Amino acid sequence: MSSKKTLVGVIMGSKSDWEIMKNCCDTLETFDVGYDVRVISAHRTPKRLEKFIEECEKNNVEIIIAAAGGAAHLAGVTASLTTIPVLGVPIESVLKGIDSLLSTAQMPAGVPVGTLAIGKAGAINSALFAISILSNKYPEIKQKLKEYRNNFEKKVPIKPF
Repeated sequence: MSSKKTLVGVIMGSKSDWEIMKNCCDTLETFDVGYDVRVISAHRTPKRLEKFIEECEKNNVEIIIAAAGGAAHLAGVTASLTTIPVLGVPIESVLKGIDSLLSTAQMPAGVPVGTLAIGKAGAINSALFAISILSNKYPEIKQKLKEYRNNFEKKVPIKPF
């Protein structure tokens, strides 16, 4: 975890989600964005979730990334308990993650969750989306994001041969 001020809270429904969500945390570290990562289940540890959200609000965490599989209610329940923006990462489960994707995306009007792709791509993109949001406020993050995008573009060949 970065020693910088915690700007992002990262939560996952179970320890097994770490294999995917470490990609999110690695991406945040690349940009030197401080984060706090925890295992919190919307169904099995609701009091832990409430305490985590209170800590985030008290410490001015600016974005929460919530990953879960199956019923995948973590992002939605989190969003219902705070005004901090919540990004949801569906984790592959019984139906290859489609069940998680639908659970994360199908929120009632008034309780938004920014939903990303299933699995590793979603984990990485959740971090990049958080970084993009933070770059509007933090010039050093904006500069690193511009450099990242420029380097990313350089990796794509102009010709296929």
